[in-house]
Amino acid sequence: QVQLLESGGGLVQAGGSLRLSCAASISRSIFSINAMGWYRQAPGKQRELVARITRGGDTNYADSVKGRFTISRDNAKNTVLLQMNSLKPEDTAVYYCNAVVVVTLYWGQGTQVTVSS
Repeated sequence: QVQLLESGGGLVQAGGSLRLSCAASISRSIFSINAMGWYRQAPGKQRELVARITRGGDTNYADSVKGRFTISRDNAKNTVLLQMNSLKPEDTAVYYCNAVVVVTLYWGQGTQVTVSS
């Protein structure tokens, strides 16, 4: 069993910064986490990829966040971070952490990010 706990969301003015954190706990420590990532879902829209990072550190980003967001991870601590700078009102959404363990995808419960204009 894998549990993901997100933190760091909140309300910020446009141009500001937030850092999201996601900590994964795995009941069977023999398994390692493969890719980890952040998705977001705005009201009335589909959930979309924000950023993703492999266990080896390869990253990919949505075009809309390139140059503003940075994803990183600590494999020893099973955590993934999302540093969000130069936030825009259109970044407002619920942000979800996910992780792949073996071949199963797990999701966190989400954290709200609201960017005011």
